[in-house]
Amino acid sequence: MQRRAFLTLAGAAAFGLHAHAADEGVAVIAHAPLRGLDAEAIRRIYTGRMVELDGQPLRPVQLPAGHPLRRRFASAFLQQSDEDFVAYWTVRRYIGKGAPPRELSSPAELVAHVQRTPGAIGYLDAADLRPGMHLLLRR
Repeated sequence: MQRRAFLTLAGAAAFGLHAHAADEGVAVIAHAPLRGLDAEAIRRIYTGRMVELDGQPLRPVQLPAGHPLRRRFASAFLQQSDEDFVAYWTVRRYIGKGAPPRELSSPAELVAHVQRTPGAIGYLDAADLRPGMHLLLRR
């Protein structure tokens, strides 16, 4: 039964339909396909420890603090709460180790930015994946 539900959701996503499932997960997308990125690499990118890949500067973007999708992303990919992520970047900025990923106001703005900006990486609700988006990882 689970396999049939997965195939139905996968088929809906392939045709650009919004599948209404509570556990669709979070998808990480990029401007162009990037090879060799796993969950650990995504964590390193969003914590400022990986800033380029194959000579291409990486430009992670995120939603505002407290946004439900950002909370889900932090939990699934960073293994921390959104509050801990904010605290991490507060300290890192204070000691001169960089700035947090740029914040965009909505998932639609984030997706548009990723699609037009070389090196951009962002996340969205997996149910909102559309053909032509470069999926890096899904959880």
